[in-house]
Amino acid sequence: MKQEHIRQITALRRALHRIPEPAFQERETLSLLKGFLRTHTTLTLQDREGWFYAVREGTDPAAGAIAFRADMDALPMEEGIPLPHASRNPGCSHKCGHDGHCAALCGLALELERRPPKRTVYLIFQPAEEVGGGGARCAPLLREKGVSEVYAFHNLSGYPEGQLLYRRGLTQPASEGLTVRLTGRPAHASAPEEGRSPAEAAARLVLLARALAEEPHRGMVLCTVTGVRVGEGDFGIAPGEGEVRLTLRAEEEAELRTLEARLRRGAETLAEEHGLTVSFTVSDRFPETRNDDACLDRVLSAAERLGIPAAPMGELWRASEDFGHYTKQCPGAMFYLGNGTDYPPLHTVGYDCNDRILPAAADLFLVLAGPEP
Repeated sequence: MKQEHIRQITALRRALHRIPEPAFQERETLSLLKGFLRTHTTLTLQDREGWFYAVREGTDPAAGAIAFRADMDALPMEEGIPLPHASRNPGCSHKCGHDGHCAALCGLALELERRPPKRTVYLIFQPAEEVGGGGARCAPLLREKGVSEVYAFHNLSGYPEGQLLYRRGLTQPASEGLTVRLTGRPAHASAPEEGRSPAEAAARLVLLARALAEEPHRGMVLCTVTGVRVGEGDFGIAPGEGEVRLTLRAEEEAELRTLEARLRRGAETLAEEHGLTVSFTVSDRFPETRNDDACLDRVLSAAERLGIPAAPMGELWRASEDFGHYTKQCPGAMFYLGNGTDYPPLHTVGYDCNDRILPAAADLFLVLAGPEP
């Protein structure tokens, strides 16, 4: 990348960091990104509901279109560290690096201004990755526009700075949040037999979840208890309602569906035994993300051409990623760039995106898009 462009995207990344917004509320973020692209590029911008894409028409109409995606949303966390570009929005901060993903994609846009591609290039700025819903909203664009390949990257701590990490096949698992609500009848704490408390059923459901996850499976299966609530803690009341929240995670979407179904049946059985009613809510649903071999080979070839060191990941990254919605539409690949071996982990207070890796991401995108680096 040109040094001027590196300075521009670094400044943009920090400006984005100051205005973090949660899933499906990225209004100021959208405005800043569109303003940057209109000021510095001639790309065509197209608004969609809560997101937008930019397009650079290719010089060869016969060449297939290619797409790159960046996510825009932030996390419901306080900044927690004294940064000159710290979050201005209480209770919200970019602790996953989506500000960096957007800045890198804008870096590609800057480079395409002076290196017109043969292929038409779509730059997708997606909302709500953290809750799994943004990818489902944006991914149909690929078939609508006849896109033949799609790519994205994520920054990743615990690996050497600037190193490209990759995994063939499954690279991130499917997951979802399951809330089980149990409702009975409250009673005075001195006469619990007069009510129907969900406490025992909730406790048994937690144990059932652990047992189901520990059974043999074709791939990794996890069932993480993220919350248990029974009543309000009043010492004079035997509670009449409660809920158990679980994050279900599996390498294969089919095994995730099976786990959910068995938990539902188990909860229904427990509810019947204890005279309770039960209801379920599923949220934050993520597909499995699988890399296409040919697309991943193109990423590795681009890294070799740029002199970027690459290494395979021994294990999949357990965190879920809604990029899998895109790879259901056309072939694609998700790759990772190391923040540093001792860099603060994602989703922690000490984290801030490593600006030094942004040029590598933009350069990799540029080689994949077609022009010479």
